[in-house]
Amino acid sequence: PGPGAPGGLFAWLRGRCLGRGAAVDPARDTFGAMTGLYGAIQPADSVSLSTRTHGAVFNLEYSPDGSVLTVACEQTEVLLFDPISSKHIKTLSEAHEDCVNNIRFLDNRLFATCSDDTTIALWDLRKLNTKVCTLHGHTSWVKNIEYDTNTRLLVTSGFDGNVIIWDTNRCTEDGCPHKKFFHTRFLMRMRLTPDCSKMLISTSSGYLLILHDLDLNKSLEVGSYPILRARRTTSSSDITSSGSSGPRAVGSPCHQNNSGPLSEKTLSRPSQREGGSPRNSLEVLTPEVPGERDRGNCITSLQLHPKGWATLLRCSSNTDDQEWTCVYEFQEGAPVRPVSPRCSLRLTHCIEEANVGRGYIKELCFSPDGRMISSPHGFGIRLLGFDAHCSELVDCLPREASPLREIRSLYSHNDVVLTTKFSPTHCQIASGCLSGRVSLYQPKF
Repeated sequence: PGPGAPGGLFAWLRGRCLGRGAAVDPARDTFGAMTGLYGAIQPADSVSLSTRTHGAVFNLEYSPDGSVLTVACEQTEVLLFDPISSKHIKTLSEAHEDCVNNIRFLDNRLFATCSDDTTIALWDLRKLNTKVCTLHGHTSWVKNIEYDTNTRLLVTSGFDGNVIIWDTNRCTEDGCPHKKFFHTRFLMRMRLTPDCSKMLISTSSGYLLILHDLDLNKSLEVGSYPILRARRTTSSSDITSSGSSGPRAVGSPCHQNNSGPLSEKTLSRPSQREGGSPRNSLEVLTPEVPGERDRGNCITSLQLHPKGWATLLRCSSNTDDQEWTCVYEFQEGAPVRPVSPRCSLRLTHCIEEANVGRGYIKELCFSPDGRMISSPHGFGIRLLGFDAHCSELVDCLPREASPLREIRSLYSHNDVVLTTKFSPTHCQIASGCLSGRVSLYQPKF
């Protein structure tokens, strides 16, 4: 058949690019069956300990093989559980000297934790009595850890506005060689796409920064990188200048910074993206959010689709009276409308969230196959899909932004849920709340 005919070569090639077809993704049907199991999911068990010791649950992280569930706690502790038996394995009672904010596994044995004590710690599951090493470099609360598996570089961000690169290839007991990679005001969250080709940074002033064609070996200084045309542009000196580090992050009170959002000045001759952009090209966006009357929303949570197709944001209004979960598709290539400004993201789905636990950040996540979203909702979680059948995003992209579909609601907490996580290997979801309870959900037949 000709190129434009149904089932033609071009149609097959396009489907292949989108991950369609058994020959491209043989696990697709397996993922579909696993997604169907979530229809039978129920609260299974809780793994709560006395809140007098560990406090609120700020972050949950499974090991890549799903054998260990780690819990980052408010009161300096890290808890480890066997998620299958719900048995407590160990408590790292003094993992840090302040709140533990985030945990990231580098492989099935080594993991990193970060804290409001401004440090990052590396741990080995085979020897938990002592840290592998402690990393010093940030000057304020460290909130986020990412890991580039290709280069074995650890990437952290904090409320000092810095993104720092750590070379774990040359790690010793005294730490790792490190360098400042990027700096911006009001930094909230930083993420790498699964292929590590982009870095996304969200801010408390409602801006989203995207570094395209990422090169982690090159530090970025003010004015040393090309800036892509964006929907709303911002002064590069404001983006990268030092200043207030913004609100407190996950699990801790998040008050809007009253010093105002980044000033909106026209960039000096911003460069357009033509073909391939230069390495570390910066794009500055104000993502479209429902309720546009509240300009300057705070982007509190930032996650990436496991196949790199989209980004997932939790946004709160600048008056802190509304919250939304929003999905934005990555748009590559030439702009859809050549006369419009270049924008790499398009809002595809959104839903309003319960405005409870005001001032606390709720961390949401994608399922391992990217078909569903688990979102903290009041004293429980909601499982959300792109449509009623939990189709993949590429199979149900709407022309205009559509509501996320509620697949199931699960409630087993007596306090506001702050974080939730899918197991990477089992049909299981974990959630943690403000009073320190961790609950597990899995199918019951």
